[in-house]
Amino acid sequence: MGTSQDQTGNGQRPLITAAGYLVLLVLGGVQGLIGSLQYSDSPAPLVAIALDVIIFATCVLAGWGLRTHGAGILPALGWVIVSFVLAMPRPNGSVLITATSAGEWYLYGGALAAAAGAATAFFAWVRTKGRPG
Repeated sequence: MGTSQDQTGNGQRPLITAAGYLVLLVLGGVQGLIGSLQYSDSPAPLVAIALDVIIFATCVLAGWGLRTHGAGILPALGWVIVSFVLAMPRPNGSVLITATSAGEWYLYGGALAAAAGAATAFFAWVRTKGRPG
C-alpha cells in the first residue's frame, strides 16, 4: 500500500510544481495590474514606492518559500510583462501609466525592485544550497 501511494505522489509532483509556478507568474501579473491602476493614489509617490517594495518582497519570499531559483523570478516576470504592456500608449493616444513622478517611481522603481527581488532570491537560494545540511 505504501508504494502505490508513493508512486502516485511522485507522479503528481511535477504537475503541482508547474501549478505553483503558474500561480506565482499570475500573482506577479495581478500585482502589476493592480499597481498600474493604483500607483497614483494619494500620497502619490509613496504609494508607488510601497508597490515597489511589495513586488520585491513577493519575489524574495516566493524564492525563499519554494527554495528554487524560478520561484523568485516568475513573479518579477509577470509584473514586468503586465506593467510594461499597460505602460505602452494606446492607438488613440491614451496612456495608463503617466510620465509623472509617481508613474516613474512605479514603473522604473518597480522594475528595479522586481529584478533585485529575483536576484536576492536567486543568490539566497544558491548560498543556502551550498551549506551543509
